Amino acid sequence: MRIFPKAGVVIAAVCLTCIFAVDRASAQTISVGVSNIALKSGESTEFGDVYFISTNCKSLLKGTPEVEIMDGPPGVTVAIKPAQVVPHGYSCAKPVAGGKLVISAKDVEDFSRTQMVVRVSYKTAMGPRQRSSNINVTLFP
Repeated sequence: MRIFPKAGVVIAAVCLTCIFAVDRASAQTISVGVSNIALKSGESTEFGDVYFISTNCKSLLKGTPEVEIMDGPPGVTVAIKPAQVVPHGYSCAKPVAGGKLVISAKDVEDFSRTQMVVRVSYKTAMGPRQRSSNINVTLFP
């Protein structure tokens, strides 16, 4: 007969744990897990390195990657400058073939904050590959 009161206490404890253990979203970005960039009219910046490597830090690229804007603000362009880059995130010490992702803003007339989606296309030894990224873009005149 004492099972029901104990079960009620256990259920209440589980419910309270679930309510207070919920991770709150950060209010400082438009979307969680998205990179941020701010540009003035006429500015360009190197946003990041682009490469495609094997597990032993050898480049698998057969050409310079290409980039396109899938969705984004008007007046913003992206390009990849061919370059030798070091993939530090994979503990690679030597540079590999790749490029630098460059984002440019031209003719910005008004302040705006927009999420941009870019897609990078790779020509690799294993065939074509694509990756996409979301970038929060803040533009200033």
